Amino acid sequence: MFDRILIATDGSDCARRAAKYGLELAARYDAGVDVVSVYHGDEAQGRVTLDDIADLAADVGVAVDTDLLSGKPATSIAGYAADTDADLIVVGRRGRSGVRERLLGSITERVLRRSGPPVLTVPGNGVDAATGTAYDDVLVTTDGSDLAAEAGPYAADIARRFGAVLHVLNAVDVQAEAGVFDAGGVDSEYIERLETKGQQAVDDLVATLDSTDLDVSEAVVRGYAPDVIGDYVDENDVDLVVMSSEGQSNLTGQQLGTVAGRVLRTVDRPVLVTTED
Repeated sequence: MFDRILIATDGSDCARRAAKYGLELAARYDAGVDVVSVYHGDEAQGRVTLDDIADLAADVGVAVDTDLLSGKPATSIAGYAADTDADLIVVGRRGRSGVRERLLGSITERVLRRSGPPVLTVPGNGVDAATGTAYDDVLVTTDGSDLAAEAGPYAADIARRFGAVLHVLNAVDVQAEAGVFDAGGVDSEYIERLETKGQQAVDDLVATLDSTDLDVSEAVVRGYAPDVIGDYVDENDVDLVVMSSEGQSNLTGQQLGTVAGRVLRTVDRPVLVTTED
């Protein structure tokens, strides 16, 4: 699943924490690791940043290769990932606005839009300031689309590696389905059909996975998808969210305004985002 992991760091506390998550995954998967930093005129500081992550890697017994890059950060990181056949990119999320709102750093957002492999985005802090040494509950979301289903194998494999419960969640957004002017007038049969459709999406995703050795928990919850996901994460102490950047809507080339974008801004847990190559 993960044979080569690319960790991108800028020397910030958030990026350092993200690196810890990436290194722990590398140790669990016995993966090769590249650590890169993109410098802007201060090469010496870039080297210090890389050496710091190399020291963290030594602490957990993971060998890393380091490289100092130049140019536009997101383009350089995505290009490096392609050149090294990285299976996963690990980056930090930064910024804050309001009580729950987390704003993605512009570089992180651009990496998500340019990446081929999945991107693990890690917040600057979170529940118990965890650093990825264990996952007890892994959540994968699905809206029934083929693109959303691509997240399933990643969630299942990580859950298996860590002995975690695999949660499979579908959010039934009645307003989105019925339209803002019709949502208040839909009948119970219409809502039941949507919930049945949601359960089918969950069942279909589970059916594609080798889940015989997994503890799987299924849920279909009514509400606005990002809020449903955020509440589910809090209520079930989810350690990792796995989801597609694109479901019924398209992220590529746009600002993050989809369900994935909202989740990345509001959920204080690591989120692994699968992208369309």
